[in-house]
Amino acid sequence: MKRMIIASLFLIIGCKEEKKEMTTPVESQPQEKVIQEIKPQAHEAENAKKWLEKSIGDYFKADTNQDKVMQKITTRDYYEYKTDAINVDMEVDGSLTEKEFQDKWRKTFDVQKAGIGVGFLISGQDWDEVKVTSCKLLTESENEFLFDVVLSDQKFKAEYPVTITVIKDNNSFLIADVWQKEAKFN
Repeated sequence: MKRMIIASLFLIIGCKEEKKEMTTPVESQPQEKVIQEIKPQAHEAENAKKWLEKSIGDYFKADTNQDKVMQKITTRDYYEYKTDAINVDMEVDGSLTEKEFQDKWRKTFDVQKAGIGVGFLISGQDWDEVKVTSCKLLTESENEFLFDVVLSDQKFKAEYPVTITVIKDNNSFLIADVWQKEAKFN
């Protein structure tokens, strides 16, 4: 009887040690998965930057179809918001007063950075050739990237600093917000 008890104890101890060996590889798998998930995120930020630079270039090259290009590269909310900002206090059907604009959008956007009464991305009404001269990633989260961007127009000797939020939407990117700042003229 004593021998059976001792044999049973050895079997129980042996099973516990075997379970520990089995759980060790399983515990290391999530760590490997986390490392793999971090690497694509850095790659996504670079993809977002390239997409943003190309999209801005395409927008300024599309002389006659700029509104369509803007719709294509922005979220629906941002497009409506910026369209309202451009048309504040204009004699256009559906235009809002500044107070109406602020009341409508202040819960969704920082209305102080909307660029009221000025165009999309730049405050100048006329331009020759607008190019991205600087595009630096400021912050990133899972599907959102914040870039500090400087657009310049050599002919008009103008620089337009903006901060742009880009989101990943499905397998593409979209501009979700633009904080317009005061233009610099040299």
